[in-house]
Amino acid sequence: MNKIIEITDFFAPELDVYARLTEVQLLNKEFPEKGLFIAESPKVIERALDAGYEPVSCLMEKRHIEGEGKPILERIENVPVFCAESEILTQFTGFKLTRGMLCAMKRKPLPDVREICENKSRIVILDKVMNPTNVGAIIRSAAALGMDAVILTPGCSDPLYRRAARVSMGTVFQIEWTIADDDCIDEIKKLGFKTVAMALKDNSLSINDPRLAKEEKLAVIMGTEGDGLSEQTIADCDYTVKIPMYHGVDSLNVAAASAVAFYQLGNKQNDV
Repeated sequence: MNKIIEITDFFAPELDVYARLTEVQLLNKEFPEKGLFIAESPKVIERALDAGYEPVSCLMEKRHIEGEGKPILERIENVPVFCAESEILTQFTGFKLTRGMLCAMKRKPLPDVREICENKSRIVILDKVMNPTNVGAIIRSAAALGMDAVILTPGCSDPLYRRAARVSMGTVFQIEWTIADDDCIDEIKKLGFKTVAMALKDNSLSINDPRLAKEEKLAVIMGTEGDGLSEQTIADCDYTVKIPMYHGVDSLNVAAASAVAFYQLGNKQNDV
């Protein structure tokens, strides 16, 4: 049975996780085994639970206790549930809760690159993609469009940041991912992957070049917003690939470009 606790003291220390700790503080790089993240909305929380993440507490609107949040609460008995009316929670957290529910959860240890690439044929490498909205959207596209795993360099936004996980619609819990070193391309190549740098270069292959679809193992590398991939990263890759642009448009947002790239290069190509 859940312990329902109505909020009467905004400054109760058990509520720090929702209102006063930053995403970086929740991550707890010094003691990663104590790291937490916030899942927002019943759908995201449900997918995190399905993936085996352990809940610590919940924060929700009163009306959702017997509404949208009820199936979640039935799965997390004995976990403290803090509640209040919507207006109070908005004042408390500083934002309107998506679907009226947050859940603090424990992080899991991340797999290493070799482990995450095992038995995979299509992976994504994100290089310094800093916007959590873009990271969440890219992960959602990767999961939906035939990619097997996502590898992020240290400069990327954390996929478990509240906004990234919410934008991903919880698919961050449905596709494997990890954080690697900046120089992971050499390791990826040693694991048998051909590397594809997504860049608008005149000497690039078109994304629909048949040679790409025929590769047994591909790693699609996408760069930071604005600047894209560095010249060194592009030079280190086996292929440089571009999405043709029309009407004078110079480029797509990295999240939009990822959807095009994954649709064309994902595992569905091997099923045709």
